[in-house]
Amino acid sequence: MANFALKAHGCCFLSHTTNTHTSFLNVKPQNLHLFPSKRSLKFRVVCSVKEKENVEKSERVSDVITGLRVDGLEQRSSTTDPGLQSGNAGGSREVGFDLNCPPWNNIPQRYKLIGTASLAFVICNMDKVNLSVAIIPMSHQFGWNASVAGLVQSSFFWGYALSQLPGGWLAKIFGGRKVLEIGVLTWSLATAFLPSLAGFMPGLVLSRILVGIGEGVSPSAATDLIARSIPLEERSRAVAFVFGGLSIGSVTGLLLAPPLIQNFGWESVFYIFGFLGLAWFLIFQFLKEEQASYASVPSSRPQSINLDKSWNTSLAELGDSLKEIPWNAFFQSKAVWAMIYAHFCGSWGHYTCLSWLPSYFSEELNLNLTEAAWVSILPPLASIFVTSIAAQLADNLIANGVETTTVRKTCQAVAFLSPAVCMTLSSVDLGLPPWEIVGILTGGLALSSFALSGLYCTHQDISPEYASILLGITNTVGAIPGIVGVALTGYLLDTTHSWSMSLFAPSIFFYLTGTVVWLVFASSKPQNFSNRD
Repeated sequence: MANFALKAHGCCFLSHTTNTHTSFLNVKPQNLHLFPSKRSLKFRVVCSVKEKENVEKSERVSDVITGLRVDGLEQRSSTTDPGLQSGNAGGSREVGFDLNCPPWNNIPQRYKLIGTASLAFVICNMDKVNLSVAIIPMSHQFGWNASVAGLVQSSFFWGYALSQLPGGWLAKIFGGRKVLEIGVLTWSLATAFLPSLAGFMPGLVLSRILVGIGEGVSPSAATDLIARSIPLEERSRAVAFVFGGLSIGSVTGLLLAPPLIQNFGWESVFYIFGFLGLAWFLIFQFLKEEQASYASVPSSRPQSINLDKSWNTSLAELGDSLKEIPWNAFFQSKAVWAMIYAHFCGSWGHYTCLSWLPSYFSEELNLNLTEAAWVSILPPLASIFVTSIAAQLADNLIANGVETTTVRKTCQAVAFLSPAVCMTLSSVDLGLPPWEIVGILTGGLALSSFALSGLYCTHQDISPEYASILLGITNTVGAIPGIVGVALTGYLLDTTHSWSMSLFAPSIFFYLTGTVVWLVFASSKPQNFSNRD
C-alpha cells in the first residue's frame, strides 16, 4: 500500500489511500477542503513506498491526473516525514503543480495598471460634466444669473491649468501611479463636499478649483505610467484605452445625472460620483498591495521601466530634481512647440463645443431641451468606437514598419481636418435638416479622437523619461481655451448673433493652422533633452 498526500501550501489538504497495483488515483470530492488564498494554489503530491520498484509506479501518478502541470520531481529522505516512513529501503517522491486562482492573477501587471487608470478617467469626466447638468437647478435655488453660473463652471479650468506642470513634475519624481491616486482622492473629496459649500460662493469656487487640480495632474500621471510600462508597439492602444475613458465618463455622467437629479435632488450627483472616486482609491490601494506581494518578473521589453519610486525623497532632492529638468532644451525643440500649438488648437475646438453645442442644438436647430441633451451624448459616444479603430490602426502600422512620425502625423491630421470640414459644412446654409447637421458634427468630432493616436502618443515617443512633464507643458497651454475660448464664444455670440462666426469659425481656423504646424514641425523621434543643456 502507498499513502498519497496531496498538500496545498496555504490553500487545501487532501489525503487518500490506494493500492499500488491500481493505475488511477481515486480522489473523493468530500476529502477536499479548500481555504481562501490570495495567491496561486500550489499543490504537492507526496508518495511513500516500501520498495524501490514501486517508485516508478508512483512517478506515473502525474500522468493519470489530467489537467495538472507537473513542475518536477525531487527525492526526499524518508525521515523527512515520519508519518510516511515505511522502511529502511523506503523513500519519498514529490510532485508539484500550480493552479492559478483567481484567473486575473495571470493578467500582466501593466494591463492591470492601464485598466484601473482608464476607470479613473471615466470617473474623472463624470465629475467634470455633473456640474454642467446640476448648474440649472442650482441656479434656480440660489438665484444665480448667467455670469455667476459661468464663473462657477470656469473655476474648474483655473485649477486644471495651474496643476499641469506641477503634475508632470510630481509624476516624474514620484511616479505616475502615486500621483494618479492622489489626484483621484483630491477631486473625489472635493466633489463629495461641494453640496455643503454650495451656499458659500468662495467655498464653492474653491471646491471646483480642487476638482480641477486633481483632474489636472491625472493626464501627466497617466502619461508617465504609460511611458514607463508600455512598449512602443502597444502604446497607441494603451493611450486610447486610458484617455478613451474620458469619453465613456462623459456619456455615463450625462446619462446618469438627469435621472439622479430628478429623483434625489442635485446634491445626489456629487455625493454618488464622489463616492465612486473614493471607492476607486481604496480598490487601487488593495491592488497595489496585492501586486507588491508577487515577485517582480523582469520584462523582456527594453522600454519597460521599473515603476517603483520612493516617497522618502527629501525636499532638497526635490529642489535639485526641479533644477535638473532641461527646460531650455524643451523649448529649443521644434517638435515640442508643434505639440504645444497642436494641443491648444485641439482644446479650443473640444472645450468650446463641449460647452456650447447643447445651446447650439437648442437655439439654432430648434431642438427641445431633452433632445439637445441626448444629442450632446452622440459625439463622445461615437468617439469611443473611433478611438479603438484608430489605436489598432496606428499600432498595426508601426508594427509593420511604418515610421512612427508618419503614423502620428497622419492620425493628428485626420483629427484636425475632419471636424474642420464638418464644421464648415454645418456653417454653410445647405438647407440640410437638423438631424443631418447633428450627424455631420457628430462624425467630425468623433474623428477628432484620432488625436489619441497622434498628439497624445508623441510625448512618450520623443522622451519616455520626461513624457509627463512634456504633457504638463502642452496641457497647460491646452487649458487656456477652457478659460478664454468658452467666454470668447459667448461674447462673439452676443456681438454677431451668429453661431457660425462665434462657435465654428475660430475652431476651423485653429484646426487648419494646427494641421499645417503639425505636419511641418512634429516628430516622434526620441530626443535626449538632458544632453542639450
